[in-house]
Amino acid sequence: MVRSVSKSSILSPSISWILGTKGVHGSDSICISAIYPISDLIQSANLKVFTHHKHGGDSMNMAWKKGVALWLWLLLLLFITSTSSSSASHRLLLDNNNGSSLLGLTPPMGWNSWNHFDCQINEDLIRQTADAMVSTGLSALGYHYINIDDCWGELNRDSQDNLVAKASTFPSGIKALADYVHSKGLKLGIYSDAGNQTCSKTMPGSLGHEEQDAKTFASWYDNCNNNNISPKERYPRMSKALLNSGRSIFFSMGLEDPATWAPGVGNSWRTTGDIKDNWDSMTSLADQNDKWASYAGPGGWNDPDMLEIGNGGMTTEEYRAHFSIWALAKAPLLIGCDIRALDKTTKELLSNSEVWAGPLSGNKVAVILWNRSSSKAKVTASWSDLGLKSATSVHARDLWEHSTTSSVSGEISAELDSHVCKMYVLTPN
Repeated sequence: MVRSVSKSSILSPSISWILGTKGVHGSDSICISAIYPISDLIQSANLKVFTHHKHGGDSMNMAWKKGVALWLWLLLLLFITSTSSSSASHRLLLDNNNGSSLLGLTPPMGWNSWNHFDCQINEDLIRQTADAMVSTGLSALGYHYINIDDCWGELNRDSQDNLVAKASTFPSGIKALADYVHSKGLKLGIYSDAGNQTCSKTMPGSLGHEEQDAKTFASWYDNCNNNNISPKERYPRMSKALLNSGRSIFFSMGLEDPATWAPGVGNSWRTTGDIKDNWDSMTSLADQNDKWASYAGPGGWNDPDMLEIGNGGMTTEEYRAHFSIWALAKAPLLIGCDIRALDKTTKELLSNSEVWAGPLSGNKVAVILWNRSSSKAKVTASWSDLGLKSATSVHARDLWEHSTTSSVSGEISAELDSHVCKMYVLTPN
């Protein structure tokens, strides 16, 4: 058996104390629903991934590939009706509501149009998706965002230099669509770009129009066609504009190792390039994202891109691993499939509250055993790996099987088929 262990836990001790601090668990109605307490899942615990490789090696610390984080995203919530008050002891990354809301205490959950639909979007699709988010029960689980990606706007701005929704696909305009989404108890996000044009080159970007656009749309905004202006110069422009917009805003960005400088500008940052719906892409992004584990915490999150679950390019077990790793890494959980045609298996994967909602107080530890090799293998995590005393006995809760094994001592292991994972919460007796 070959086992590789992450050199750094998914959650560093410096982040652990923040997540265990009072105030993290309060309602976060501005940014995301409190029903997604990844902060609960990882409080007071070291979270680790143990994997089997054909050739061994460190599964979660591969060399960083320069220049892969090419996307910038920004999320501005429209038509907010309420905020929540929480302890101000946590870092406030971007809060334009005079301190009355703490944005980004937990990573966002929702849906984004790009992975499945690319540019083939229209207002009927968005309305139907909002309907499906409610009818499937996903919104009740905390999936609250309906994010419209690239290609929603006209090629040119209007006579007042405003961004304009494409008349052929969004004839009712964005405000009417936002009103509809909001009527469902959901929140709308709209894509824009930190360059002169979006990446599709079918509509204008926001470079040079930050103040105006910050007051116009709810958006995640990208990084193409930027006239070679440094992101460290461009992103703070929009951050400042959003602070002045009069709305509570969740701001996410990418490019040039943003985790090292973005906490002073926004609430989350892309740590990877775009995900593809295949095993190699998903595992590569998981590895790339791990480099930045110590930077994630309430108010600021690492973003390895959206979920591909349900799009058909991976097996059920590979999608299970995809969801498990994204949850453990405290990544945004943005569904990328057509939820209007959600099959039973996909819904079960996305709806497993044990994976993303279990509190870890009382010295509990979350651990994933993951076989990334091409053949069946035994994967083991010893108590020394997990920081547990050798004499410790635990109850091991299997979060996917919904079963508990009592009095486990010394180590936890599993015989796993290729690409299969097990996710446990260990509770000391």
